[in-house]
Amino acid sequence: MTIHTTYSLKNYNSFAIDACAERFVEVFSLDDLSAVLRENHPKMLILGGGSNMLFTGDYPGFVVKIGILGKDIIQETDTDIILKIGAGESWHSLVTYCVENDYAGIENLGLIPGTVGAAPIQNIGAYGVELKDVFESLEYVDSRTHDLKTLTKDDCQFGYRDSIFKHQLRGNAIITSVSIRLKKSKIPEHTSYKDVQSELAIQNVTTPTIRDVFDAVCAIRKRKLPDPIEIGNAGSFFKNPTISHAQFLDLLLLHPEIPHYSQSNSDEKIPAAWLIEQCGWKGKRLGEVGVHPNQALVLVNYGGAKGSEIIDLAYEIQASVLEKFSIKLEMEVNIIQ
Repeated sequence: MTIHTTYSLKNYNSFAIDACAERFVEVFSLDDLSAVLRENHPKMLILGGGSNMLFTGDYPGFVVKIGILGKDIIQETDTDIILKIGAGESWHSLVTYCVENDYAGIENLGLIPGTVGAAPIQNIGAYGVELKDVFESLEYVDSRTHDLKTLTKDDCQFGYRDSIFKHQLRGNAIITSVSIRLKKSKIPEHTSYKDVQSELAIQNVTTPTIRDVFDAVCAIRKRKLPDPIEIGNAGSFFKNPTISHAQFLDLLLLHPEIPHYSQSNSDEKIPAAWLIEQCGWKGKRLGEVGVHPNQALVLVNYGGAKGSEIIDLAYEIQASVLEKFSIKLEMEVNIIQ
């Protein structure tokens, strides 16, 4: 464990923003983490894969990257298996591992960037599946007491791209491991998502396996979303907004073509990408920042952009959507200032 000073974070955030941390360290064990916490630094940022962060400038504090690895079977029956995974493991690598071993449940979540430890914070989800669907428990270190604690699914208060880690435990919980329950099966449980069905049809797959669904999801994401290695981005920048049914009916009069997904409480979820595209932002470029031409939800750094330029673009998009549709878009990406 080596502590660095004035350390570039360009390779540690998927936007490739060249911000510097006052101090930086990567920890590989609970002992490493305990040693760092004992320093009691007044300003500390916990970093996973950096795939959901936007640095608007240098970070005047201590950045701690979680590098705790490991995949262990902690319970197994004829039908189910519970895996405990280190928080520093790559999420996509975990999905690949599960597909290769016929563990069904997260094949729809392939190619989501970031680490396992960051997944519960966002309750990551895609193509009809969310982490909470397979979540069993997690362990975290309380940054105030330094105690190791366990949370169950109910404890985590999962919602749409939401969890207790964005509220009561915000800034106070350092996730060190996550346990998930999967089916020992080649048969996928979630194939009803329209895009997945279309991709399977293109590949002439009528009886899909989890490998088929995984391959379909990866093909869709590669086609729609830019690779952060090639062009800086954090995937979806905004959440899909949910509005009341009454507000939806008002919008429907003005925009009969508006796409929507009815929710169980009679609210309507509107695709943020559609709203942004209708405001003319899709494919628009302003200097070194812009909106990706294939996916209006993705803001990109074409090279050398500052984080402040990307957040300014996000504010402009929010303002235009609010003016045209009376809907305020909520950012999914964490803004680090």
